[in-house]
Amino acid sequence: MKNIRWIHLSLLLLFAGSSILAQTHTSPYAGEEARSIKSLSDARVKGYLSGAGMGFAKAAELNHYPGPKHVLELQGALELTPKQIEATKASMTRMKSVAVKLGANIVERERLLNEMFAEGGKSPSEIKMIVDEIAALEGELRFAHLNAHMEMVDILSEAQIRHYDQLRGYSNADHSKSKQMKH
Repeated sequence: MKNIRWIHLSLLLLFAGSSILAQTHTSPYAGEEARSIKSLSDARVKGYLSGAGMGFAKAAELNHYPGPKHVLELQGALELTPKQIEATKASMTRMKSVAVKLGANIVERERLLNEMFAEGGKSPSEIKMIVDEIAALEGELRFAHLNAHMEMVDILSEAQIRHYDQLRGYSNADHSKSKQMKH
């Protein structure tokens, strides 16, 4: 009787284990194969095409270099002067213009990369060329966003930057370095 129980228990564990193993092989990408550009979500495409930040300037934002979009959203609380508002809008307009163009180019290159794999038969050098183009475009896009944050340091006072950080929920860490990196 004991042997039958052990056999039943062993079979139960075997079936449960195989079921768990089958589930762990499912890709986190499951469902994404239906996308028109496999490597980009609809939200990412929309972000690229609209010039959205998408975290490109996080190094600046979290080190006391405010973003122009959020500065404008907080203009009342930051007590911006008309001159500061104008300069911030100009910075954002410049950044958006560059970001939208670069974003459209990135989406187009990602679409081409997707097509190259869908068609098959491409050489590693052909793939590398497109990947290098995408990387260069993303670098330019990231710099466009970072540069707009750097411009805010010249537009805002140190007190406004500290207040911006507080309003955005960031700590009151040392702000002295941000003013030293004027461009």
